[in-house]
Amino acid sequence: MGLLTFKGGVHPNDGKSLAKDKAIVELLPQGDLVYPLSQHIGAPAKPVVAKGDHVLKGQKIAEAGGFVSAPIYASVSGTVKAIEPRVNPTGSKVNSIIIANDGQYEEVEYPQPKPLSELTKEEILNIIGEAGVVGMGGAGFPTHVKLAPKDPSKIEYILVNGADITSLKVESAPNVTKKYVKSRCDAYGITIPDDYEAIEE
Repeated sequence: MGLLTFKGGVHPNDGKSLAKDKAIVELLPQGDLVYPLSQHIGAPAKPVVAKGDHVLKGQKIAEAGGFVSAPIYASVSGTVKAIEPRVNPTGSKVNSIIIANDGQYEEVEYPQPKPLSELTKEEILNIIGEAGVVGMGGAGFPTHVKLAPKDPSKIEYILVNGADITSLKVESAPNVTKKYVKSRCDAYGITIPDDYEAIEE
């Protein structure tokens, strides 16, 4: 048995041949864009725009509707066409902001960020919350809530899902070495499990 495989299981076609050796092309959104106000667990976001408003790419169009909630930002410039219920991916009808994309992609001017070393813990949490950062799981749990536990002093360990390191080894770079993986993990203070398998130097 080879080092980079395992006994049993299935080996489905990964479909990489469809994109292999193809040029990277910028694909911009076309037509109307629908922004559901309920994109995450918790309270739906509240619109801060109205029908007929012109919005810019990066502009906040809905604010968090509570502590467990997240704001929503426009990804295009254009005109708010409607605020009405639309069907979301789960099949439910949720209130949504519809923006008619003008194809110009005019963007807001972003403020100059302060260096991380000059920010307090509260400021960092506020920035994350205001940015609308949520988890990539099915719940889309707002990240600022995860980072604000009731009693931080009780936290002794942080568990990190290292699946990205494994997929790097198996899928995208089969010749990656333990030294390379260790250098990546060391940069973030991550300890590699003793049973982690990779090619030796």
